[in-house]
Amino acid sequence: METAVRDTAANPARKSWLMRLGIALFALGMLAVVVVFVLFAAGLEDLPVWLSAAAGVITPLGLGLGLIALVREHRQR
Repeated sequence: METAVRDTAANPARKSWLMRLGIALFALGMLAVVVVFVLFAAGLEDLPVWLSAAAGVITPLGLGLGLIALVREHRQR
């Protein structure tokens, strides 16, 4: 008796370039968030604008790209 279910565990697909980019941007943004928190905890108040922008923009951008990659991968199957 044959089954119609594909065995995806036997053939693991590589992550798409969009997923890799999303993961990298999210990790970079989370690193910026940690740096901002550490600097605030150390008593610094005048942080560079680029650091705050990186923490506030790059993290959700990476998350969004990762979610878009997941949806695209799901639709291809």
